[in-house]
Amino acid sequence: MKLTVFAATGRVGRHVLEQALSAGHDVTAVVRDPGKLPATQARVVTADLAKATPAALLPAVQGADAVLSALGPPRNSEAGSTWVGTRAIVQAMRTAGVRRLIALSAAPVATMPGPGRPAVAHDPGDGVFLGRVVYPLLKLFLRRTYADLAQMEDVLRDSGLDWTSVRPVQLTDKPMTGSYRTEIGRNVPRGRYISRADVAHYMLSTLELPGTVRQAIGVAD
Repeated sequence: MKLTVFAATGRVGRHVLEQALSAGHDVTAVVRDPGKLPATQARVVTADLAKATPAALLPAVQGADAVLSALGPPRNSEAGSTWVGTRAIVQAMRTAGVRRLIALSAAPVATMPGPGRPAVAHDPGDGVFLGRVVYPLLKLFLRRTYADLAQMEDVLRDSGLDWTSVRPVQLTDKPMTGSYRTEIGRNVPRGRYISRADVAHYMLSTLELPGTVRQAIGVAD
């Protein structure tokens, strides 16, 4: 399969890139700084997604079977670029006639308001501790990050594409296991952690799962 991976040097994106290449896919890696990429068999396209125009991204997505985006703000102070970059990706995909898009989000986004939707009081998968203690605190201190991701999900919903939003719980750097739980349309009950490698594994797995199209998917160990 011909894949385009955005933010391929990020902490999740690099796992997506490595696993896609290991699986034999033909991969285009879109990165801001090619110097951060190890030696790779992927075709490399340089783009700053905080500033890139759809026209600049068109060569990266042209002819792709699917696009995977691990784009996200590296820190709370830089939040706001994820939805902007995703909008440019979507517009480039529309021009190129590419329909399948898998994007990285986060579990707390399930209860964040977006411009096109009100806040949800509680996600049924969160339970009392996560829903009433952990996630409210995270959203208090990282509100800009989760607002950015919520707006990114609104871009997906309005895109007309065959999108999937992947919402992991707290990320770790443990090795890939390939063993994790998922929930369509809600967070995973009692889900606390998942490795970045397993998130990448699931993002690639959704390429073969038509039931994930136009869905937000919770994922956790």
